Amino acid sequence: MIVMHATLPVDPDDREAALDLARDLAEASREEPGVVDYRVATDADDPDTVRIFEQYEDGDAVEAHMNSDHFQSFQGEIAAHLAGEPTLYRFDVESKTQVM
Repeated sequence: MIVMHATLPVDPDDREAALDLARDLAEASREEPGVVDYRVATDADDPDTVRIFEQYEDGDAVEAHMNSDHFQSFQGEIAAHLAGEPTLYRFDVESKTQVM
């Protein structure tokens, strides 16, 4: 499994527009083959920080997502609503255990 974590610092004046774009992206992404989960959240300490948590079955699913029309559209549109550089981390996970 591959887990991705994106952090998007959004302009406070554009927060709702950025959240709408992220919600639309998540909804479309959850329909992709190989996507285990795709969630958008705001940071409890900084409501102008949007976090996206993504889980994929494998690298092919990640690549397909990155090349999807809805992701490419999001990339083009979100830039106008950011207050800084986003970050994206990838975690290659060998196993997962529910602890609670």
